[in-house]
Amino acid sequence: MSIDGLPPLRDVIERHGLQAKKALGQNFLLDLNLTGKIARSAGDLANATVIEVGPGPGGLTRALLSNGARRVVAIERDERCLAALAEVSAHYPGRLEVISGDALKTDFAALASEADHGPVRIVANLPYNIGTELLVRWLTVPNWPPYYASMTLMFQREVAQRIVAAPDSDAYGRLGVLAGWRTQARIAFDVPPQAFTPPPKVTSSVVHLEPRTTPLPADVKKLGRVTEAAFGQRRKMLRQSVKSLGGEALLERAGIDPTRRAETLSVEEFVRLTNAV
Repeated sequence: MSIDGLPPLRDVIERHGLQAKKALGQNFLLDLNLTGKIARSAGDLANATVIEVGPGPGGLTRALLSNGARRVVAIERDERCLAALAEVSAHYPGRLEVISGDALKTDFAALASEADHGPVRIVANLPYNIGTELLVRWLTVPNWPPYYASMTLMFQREVAQRIVAAPDSDAYGRLGVLAGWRTQARIAFDVPPQAFTPPPKVTSSVVHLEPRTTPLPADVKKLGRVTEAAFGQRRKMLRQSVKSLGGEALLERAGIDPTRRAETLSVEEFVRLTNAV
C-alpha cells in the first residue's frame, strides 16, 4: 500500500539496510493509517512549516507531506537513513529539507525563524531515549509565546500520562507541572506495539500540546528548581523536600501548608511557590 506513489516502507527499509538501532532509540512506524492519523492530529498543515525529529526511513515525513505540509524540516542523526529521505525529497521538490545532525544539539528557534511564513508545528515519533529531554527543552524556552504553534509527539504511554497528569495522581510530577503551566496538553490516541518495527515492549501514545497565550507569570528556571526539589522527595512533606530553597519560611510566604506533599499542589500553587523563592 502506498499513499504517494513512493515504494512501501518495508521495501525502503530492506533496500537501504535500515534495521532499527536500539542505541538510537529507533522503532520505525510502518502503518500508513497511523502515520496519516498523526499528521492529521497536528492540525492544519497547509501553510505550516513542520519540524520533525528522527524521521528514520520517512514514514511520518511522507504522511506530513501528503497531508499538505507546505514544508518539512527533518532532523536525522542516523546517516544510514539519508538516502531514503533523499528519495522522499526528490518526490516532493522544494518541500523537504533534511538536516543530518543531533536533535539535542539543534537550535530549533533558529530553524523556526527561517520559516518564511505560516505557523511552525513540531511533529515527531520521538526516539524514546531523548523524547522527555527534548520536550522539557521545548516547554522551557525563554521567550513565550514560543516559536511553535503546536507540538504533536509520540511517547511511551507512561510518559504521555505524566505529561497530561493532574494533581493528586501517581503520574503527576515535574512534566505535568511544566506542561500544564505553559500548554494545554491531551493524549490524542494510543498506538499498539505491533504498529512498529521492531515492536517495543510498551504501548505508545500521541500527545498534542498547544501553547497557552498567557501562562501564569513565573521565572522558568526557578520553576524548574522548585519542581525538581519538590518531586525529588515526593513522599516527604514539602517542608522537608524544599528545605534547600527556604523550607517552612518559603512555604509560609507562598501561603502553602508545609505538611502537604508535592503531588497535591496545583500548577497555580507551584507558580506561587516559585514566585516566593
